[in-house]
Amino acid sequence: MKTLVAVLASAATLLAGAPAAAAAEPPPVLPSRAATAGADIRLTLPPPTGPERIGTASVYLVDRSRPDPWVPAERARELMVQVWYPAGEVRGHPRAGWVSPGVAARINPPGSGFVLPVTHAYTGAPAARGRRPVVVYSPGFGLERTGSTALVEDLASHGYVVVTIDHTHDAQFVEFPDGRIATHAVPPPASPDDEAASLAKVLAVRVADTRFVLDQLTAIGRGRNPDASGRPLPRGLGQALDLSRVGMFGSSMGGAGAAETMLMDRRVRAGLNLDGTFFGRAPDAGLDRPFLMMGAEHEGPDADETWDRMWSRLRGPRYWIELDNAGHLSFTDFQVLLPQTGTPAEQSEPLIGSIDGRRSVAVQRPYVRAFFDKHLRHRGGRLLAGPSARYPEMRFRP
Repeated sequence: MKTLVAVLASAATLLAGAPAAAAAEPPPVLPSRAATAGADIRLTLPPPTGPERIGTASVYLVDRSRPDPWVPAERARELMVQVWYPAGEVRGHPRAGWVSPGVAARINPPGSGFVLPVTHAYTGAPAARGRRPVVVYSPGFGLERTGSTALVEDLASHGYVVVTIDHTHDAQFVEFPDGRIATHAVPPPASPDDEAASLAKVLAVRVADTRFVLDQLTAIGRGRNPDASGRPLPRGLGQALDLSRVGMFGSSMGGAGAAETMLMDRRVRAGLNLDGTFFGRAPDAGLDRPFLMMGAEHEGPDADETWDRMWSRLRGPRYWIELDNAGHLSFTDFQVLLPQTGTPAEQSEPLIGSIDGRRSVAVQRPYVRAFFDKHLRHRGGRLLAGPSARYPEMRFRP
């Protein structure tokens, strides 16, 4: 069984390379912490900064209108989503783990030397009163819905409902309520010539998943429970959803998915890409609604021509900001988890850069929130006007 460190490194490598990385050489298996030290290390995520307590619930959704695109023998597309929301009373509700129990057992077997993070959200807590803007999150290729929990929790603590999506068989592991665990099944491109078609299919599947999830959120808002296993939803959740104010963000492929979903579905009013190369039709068709591009440095040998192309075709409010000394995975929880595992800097820095992970989170959070505050709540957003002395690591382009 792989140790937690090896699984984290494997997922990081997969995300860093997009679909082609499914065929890449696996990273070396790093030793478990238990082999070098006595006490287990408890991994942690930065606490959210907002005033709201957070509730969370997973929802099992089944789209019977299509078979699974990666495993056609599965005649319906099954998805897991997780809803994060401002909570009312939290007493008697346990804190949620960073991943589900079955996934935790896969990535952190006994003897690994680590204890996985516990989130700051309370499982099944009733929703606080009031209608809230809704933000959908899509992770990078090969990652689970937990990919950017530090950003997701912070938005929820500031009054947003955030819905995170597991793209089944794209993610490494997805656990369903009956204990089944679906694993990564996206085939690698047969040749470099097939890579564009592979990317196009991954993106199309993600867009279809997201639009289906939006449909199911509409059902929840109308008082129905679409959970296919019949589990109850948290009290008041439907009344908390303001689906006239929907945004979307994602890391890597999830960021490209945000742009493509906006192009296909006008329910999404504002989008944000965290360091993802753009694919699909959006870079050519452009968007007429607010869009933020936040990433690592995109100049010199690391320039991504799709960002220039997308920028030139954004017709609504547009923002392009870059985080100094960041890496591709600096926009995921890996930026704070990998250093805690003792992963050597020479192995982690190509993925998460040299910026301190907790500082990186502290810089990103206010910009993500300012963007959605401005375009879903029509307030604030001053951070988006130009450079800030408080956050000198964030540079505005072009």
